[in-house]
Amino acid sequence: MKKIFILLAFITTSKFYAQQPFQNNLNNIALDETTSSSLKPEVSSMSNFDFKPKEIVRKNFEDHKSPYEWKWVRDGIWTGAALGASAYGLILIQNKEHMPLAKREKFLNEVSLQNEIDKINSIDRWAAGNHNKSANKISDIPFALSFATPFVLLLDDEINDHTGQYLGLYLESLATTAAVYSITAGLVNRSRPYVYDNSGTTDNARRFKNNGQRSFYSGHVAATATATFFAAKAYSDFNPNGRGKTLIWIGAATLPATVGALRIEAGQHFLTDVLLGYVLGAGTGILIPELHKKKLENIDIYPSSGTSFNGDNYNAMAVRYTF
Repeated sequence: MKKIFILLAFITTSKFYAQQPFQNNLNNIALDETTSSSLKPEVSSMSNFDFKPKEIVRKNFEDHKSPYEWKWVRDGIWTGAALGASAYGLILIQNKEHMPLAKREKFLNEVSLQNEIDKINSIDRWAAGNHNKSANKISDIPFALSFATPFVLLLDDEINDHTGQYLGLYLESLATTAAVYSITAGLVNRSRPYVYDNSGTTDNARRFKNNGQRSFYSGHVAATATATFFAAKAYSDFNPNGRGKTLIWIGAATLPATVGALRIEAGQHFLTDVLLGYVLGAGTGILIPELHKKKLENIDIYPSSGTSFNGDNYNAMAVRYTF
């Protein structure tokens, strides 16, 4: 944890000093506007070179604006509440009861077990009995890689200029996903596919433990989708005309799908568990950045004056919307 704080402090400090030349340019412009009139002829003599430092710096400033709006009170409460809900959900998960003894009998007898499998909806029934431990271990690899995806995008200049805001939105997205998942998993009982494995490969202690009742829904897929879709959404918003957006979105969609396929093969979840986790995770990763976008960034309001068709002079406020 200490290393993470040191890393964030280093990134923030680096960002501050990297912005100093840009700030100096703004200060120089302010000085230019207050320069004495005796120097103006020298400036005008350079007009043939079409040198426009104000326009250049103004363009750089506009290019480095964030498309998002962060409010400490609102987002602090939101993130804090989500983290608190996640902790509460974790307590619910830890306190879940093991499968009751009376119900275990149905999973030990071949006939009654088949009856239990027949009760599963047709979309999920085919996965009942899956128990691939190798797939379970492999699924943790893309799951872990997904959390690093948003950090890789810090190499992008547009995003790196707003590191604190970007990481704050990422934390808020993950905390929201964690809150919804942990509370749901703590309250809903659904047997995992491996619980239906009566071949002897999966021991009964594992089958009937409380962890076996957390099939609904896939937290691995939800968290992975949140991380990857958040990265794709943020990159697209910071770089509306950027290259490679299609590949980034394809990668964002593929990684959680891969985790979902492995979790089904491992016997951890049914198809509907994975699909719901995918939709909720992707939805959170996209929706939270979208909710933080600046609402009036395409609207300009400015004073206007002129002469009407009737020859009357007027003074008014004009509104311009850029599509």
